[in-house]
Amino acid sequence: MKLKKNILVAPLNWGIGHATRCIPIIRKLQEHNFNVIIASSGRSLELLIQEFPNQDFIKIDDYNIKYFSFLPMAISILIQIPKILLSIKKEHAQLKSIINDFKIDGIISDNRYGMYSEKIPSVFITHQLEIQTPIFRSFIKKINHKLIGKFSECWVPDFETNGIAGKLSHTTNTTINYKYIGPLSRFTKKKSEIKYDILAIISGPEPQRSILEKNLIRELKLHKNKSLLLQGKPEKKYTDKINNLTIKSHLSSEELNLAMIESRLIICRAGYSTIMDLFKLQKNAVLIPTPGQTEQEYLSKYLSESRYFKSINQNEINLKNLIVNTQKFQNIKERNEDTNWNTLLNIFNK
Repeated sequence: MKLKKNILVAPLNWGIGHATRCIPIIRKLQEHNFNVIIASSGRSLELLIQEFPNQDFIKIDDYNIKYFSFLPMAISILIQIPKILLSIKKEHAQLKSIINDFKIDGIISDNRYGMYSEKIPSVFITHQLEIQTPIFRSFIKKINHKLIGKFSECWVPDFETNGIAGKLSHTTNTTINYKYIGPLSRFTKKKSEIKYDILAIISGPEPQRSILEKNLIRELKLHKNKSLLLQGKPEKKYTDKINNLTIKSHLSSEELNLAMIESRLIICRAGYSTIMDLFKLQKNAVLIPTPGQTEQEYLSKYLSESRYFKSINQNEINLKNLIVNTQKFQNIKERNEDTNWNTLLNIFNK
């Protein structure tokens, strides 16, 4: 007799943000006596193996989205829609085997559109109910809502009112069964002495990840105060030092939690998972959106105009731009709107 229900958690491998925001969900599942099986690929899978070494893991295929240097990122993705839809279809077929082989009782999919089932409860996690694209917005919206509608529920990691994702996370569509679950962060706010003047967190897909890393190392190695740069490579174990700049390949969740608390200023991409962490820790930050990634460009503009964080473009990176006037962007206030996990996870007990 099976004592615990098996829940499959499957984050998309696009950067590591989808994986990091699944960490608090996995912890809550464990607290509520579910057995968690994790399915992902690439750096996301590597990160989750490090965080939960005693769990069962399944390697599944990537969507294999490519970026072309001669095209804006939005256009690159649009022309690959047929390939993405084919990947979703293959993913859905693979899921049927996983359900049978691992006796899965429920699914939580972070932006993997093929991870739904007609036979067991399936949950889709996204903060993008309304994807912001410069062209074909209504077409993309229609596809997005149709795919999300195949899931039992959609969990939106944002506040229902005054959300931190702006209009990305709010829709008037009544055909999707969505619930606002509040921002998701693996971190805990606590007091600590400042150790670093600047913490730079590198993340996101290539080649833009490496371009950002190179530009920030060029500037931060000239900074007179202590800085730390994290490369976002959980598969590596690497440390280097250039002047007052320390470079590390990766930190565990606990180590990164402390490093962010111990840093006066954080420089990072405008990825939503990182933004949720910044709000949780109430940290001052400079956002550098990935060029051509319309979600990040929208978020950085929205949050800068709301006086939460300073935002600069990647081609504007220099030491002066990074550190001047950041103190004007400190509008984060703590919000105690706890998620009712008992009610939320009850979908898997029905």
